[in-house]
Amino acid sequence: MNGIISPLASNSPSDSSNPLILEQMPTPPGNWTNGCPKRARMQIDLILLAIEALNLRGSEDILAVAKELGLQGIIKNRVVLWRIRSTNPLRRYSQRQPLSLEEAKALVAIACYLTRRLTAAIRQLLLDYQQLQAKNIPVEHHLQLARYLERFRAHFRSRMNPRRAGVVAYNSKEKLDELALELLSKLLFCTGTAGIQRLWMSLFDGEVE
Repeated sequence: MNGIISPLASNSPSDSSNPLILEQMPTPPGNWTNGCPKRARMQIDLILLAIEALNLRGSEDILAVAKELGLQGIIKNRVVLWRIRSTNPLRRYSQRQPLSLEEAKALVAIACYLTRRLTAAIRQLLLDYQQLQAKNIPVEHHLQLARYLERFRAHFRSRMNPRRAGVVAYNSKEKLDELALELLSKLLFCTGTAGIQRLWMSLFDGEVE
């Protein structure tokens, strides 16, 4: 499998509670005893939502990669995955418990690993979108791009709470398409050098003390 993130275990073979891959993401300065800030919880879940719109295997691949990266101690099964993603306050069934830094790091590691596999497709979609814009051609004329946007809209509408102010802001097809394309650019950001660290720290912009 081609990706720069290696499925590293912890320093001790008998201790799988601290996978080394998480150490690539430094703890931001500040007090995070109450877990990740709201913005980080939202962004992580939306990034995974975009990956699911690109990759039809969705949560199956997320769980498979969790195991591959030695993160199954954090993301044990589908129920745990649903619970920690539901710390996104925009979700229909949002969970009130916090998202720990360890859980957030695990999700970011998985997102970056999956994105690496999709680099060529993401880059091509963004290039094609720019060309469509330059020629003033609707995205509906591009089959792959239209399918991605359609799947993202469907995922977002089925999983997010329409009564939340943050969701109401995306109550049109155009707004959701804009969000989906922004997330596509953010995914490409993950694929560059030190992408995992850059994505991780970007989640705390404006939050660090």
